[in-house]
Amino acid sequence: MSRRQFGALAAAGLTAAMSPDALAGPAAASSRREPYEPTWPSVDRHLAAPEWFLDAKFGVYWHWGAFTTPEFGSEWYGRNMYISGGREYDHHKATYGDPAVWGYDRFINGGTDVAGNHVQFAPKLASRGGQFDPREWARIIKASGAKFAGPVAEHHDGYSMWDSSVNEWNSVAKGPRLDLMKLFADAVREQGLKLLVAMHHAYNYNGFFDYAPQQTDPSLRKLYGQLPRPEMDALWLAKLKEVVDRAKPDILWQDFSLNSPGYCLNNGPCAVGERERLQFLAYYYNRAEQWGKEVVATYKHFDQGFTNKGQVEDYERGGPAGIVTPYWLTDDAISSSSWSYTKGIGYYSSTQMIHALIDRVSKGGNMLLNISPTLEGTIPAEQRAVLADIGTYLGRLGESIYATRVWDSYGEGPTKMGGGSFVAPKVGTAKDIRFTRDKAGRVVYATVLAWPGESLTITTLAGDRIPLTGLRRVELLGTRTVLSHTQDTAGLHVALPAAKPFESPAYVLKLTFGDRIPALRPETGAKAYADRDYRGTAATLTVGTYTAAQLTPLGLQPRTVSALLPAKGYEVRGYTDDNSGGSASTYTAPTPDLRTSGFDNAIVSMRVAFDATKWFRVVNVTNGLAIDGGGAVAAGSRLKIWTPDDSTNLQFRAENSSDGFYTLTNRTNGFVVDGAGATVDGGYPVQSVYTGAASQQWSITDTGGGLFKIANRVTGLVLDSGGQVGSGSPLKVWTDDGSPNLRWQFLVS
Repeated sequence: MSRRQFGALAAAGLTAAMSPDALAGPAAASSRREPYEPTWPSVDRHLAAPEWFLDAKFGVYWHWGAFTTPEFGSEWYGRNMYISGGREYDHHKATYGDPAVWGYDRFINGGTDVAGNHVQFAPKLASRGGQFDPREWARIIKASGAKFAGPVAEHHDGYSMWDSSVNEWNSVAKGPRLDLMKLFADAVREQGLKLLVAMHHAYNYNGFFDYAPQQTDPSLRKLYGQLPRPEMDALWLAKLKEVVDRAKPDILWQDFSLNSPGYCLNNGPCAVGERERLQFLAYYYNRAEQWGKEVVATYKHFDQGFTNKGQVEDYERGGPAGIVTPYWLTDDAISSSSWSYTKGIGYYSSTQMIHALIDRVSKGGNMLLNISPTLEGTIPAEQRAVLADIGTYLGRLGESIYATRVWDSYGEGPTKMGGGSFVAPKVGTAKDIRFTRDKAGRVVYATVLAWPGESLTITTLAGDRIPLTGLRRVELLGTRTVLSHTQDTAGLHVALPAAKPFESPAYVLKLTFGDRIPALRPETGAKAYADRDYRGTAATLTVGTYTAAQLTPLGLQPRTVSALLPAKGYEVRGYTDDNSGGSASTYTAPTPDLRTSGFDNAIVSMRVAFDATKWFRVVNVTNGLAIDGGGAVAAGSRLKIWTPDDSTNLQFRAENSSDGFYTLTNRTNGFVVDGAGATVDGGYPVQSVYTGAASQQWSITDTGGGLFKIANRVTGLVLDSGGQVGSGSPLKVWTDDGSPNLRWQFLVS
């Protein structure tokens, strides 16, 4: 997939979390030995992310194959060359001839371009006088700090990079006459890396060659994905079985269209048969049991072909805005323009890729980074330089990355990263900090994304959020420097050396505690713990109502909650019966032991809401401006957005009704935000005297990372800041499209 084909995809957020005690390490793979069956209950019991995968954090793969041959456009050349009027079509016609005559198969079998040059994907090994050296690739990747690596063994084009007995369109029978997958597998394992094999072949018959002419030759119909669908489903599975048996991959990565309705750019089902999907999973897992290996199967996070119970979700070129569980993966590329090598290919910087890695690890994910070798089989110098820079960083500061786990907060700072798929990597600032912790739960690593100067304040570690009495030492990782520090309500203040100790894209403070890391009070919502003193299984709960059926998958069985940690400005109401029934008790302050209220092991259902006694500034994530009531204005006045300050004009109370909707009341004038009249995109909400009308009621939904959308009960339209506008601009409403213009923070005044 590429950004051009699909555009932005919304991030998925999940709230389940585990405390440091519970996350000291995942349980070992199940000791059961009964075979996996091709059913969801059976394959979903597979351990999705084994500990070696949780520890690895960083891997490298490569898009390289017949689609590289023209070195033009992108890895989707084989599709786009048939679309009349497009860049690839025009290039192909001028360079090779009419694509209806000079088809994609000639890049594999060989052909002659209009200038008389031989054209074919046929790289030659360095040992035979060529430039292709898979062992050199593996050495370069090993030096980058990667812990797993491997090839795209088949892309959407139907060309298998192994000695296939089910597909004559393979790299041994046609093209280079080399078993490329075996060469790569051997080279990767010689370097002590786990082997990843990527398979993109589901889209081969789900839309990639939609514009190619219908073939009459059965072999060409196989290549172009034009066989009857039952035959293509069977071939999809047969190829995977060959890859499993021949490569014994530790990770088998799959691209989209396993079951991706709406993503195939055609009217087809955009899916592989469910029976074949289940047969693949059962086959792979059973073979892994025979090998004595813990393996990982992945799928795109928007795809419904697999589930995150037994498989790992992958975000393409992106990642979530905040911490997401269960464990996830992102695949990204050094190139900003294509996954495969093209002439004039664009690149992201080393700092962008390193900051992306740091951010993703802080949110509970691994990063798989793509490189784009040339047709001849060399890794371009610009890509080598990025890999080398990542290796230098990880060689010095990898302790804060490898074998770490997410902490209670992923980080702080103005630079928001992630938020979905197809989100370009960003360079952070000296105010941006990302956190990880060690598996034992006694060390917090605080990574600052630029040198901050002679001092650093970590606001997340403010005295009203976390007690640091057990903090034994703060040191600058990569040096032997122990740093002096103090804590107050503004944060942890750390004195740093007068000069940078070394040049680096980021710097790491290592905070070591005498015992376990204290619990951090969340910024929004609340955390509920199964054990007293904030121990054991924990669930991070955002604003909303939680039944017993919703709490149980988060690890909180009915009548097991023993401690509550609400964020400042939020309240938790616990109920002794399901569906907010029975006796209730409300908590607005940290409560490490529910025995003090008589509710220990009594809660069955819960509600998390804004504390109606507190005042909030409602600040937009795009421009940092806050909703402004305008002061002592008349009823019916429009609202504005304004530079945040201490004025009561910018303070609102969020009062929760019994059915989950809120009124937003301004502190200065007492009016509520009213959506009456703002019934179309671009309409202006006003301030009114409270009447209880539905137009004065708003749903407030956490979209991840403590960012909320605020939707009117009547119209469904959400509050819109307008984007990069000036202070004093009007507040509007808009249809929710996931834009950060429509996302707000609630900051306690």
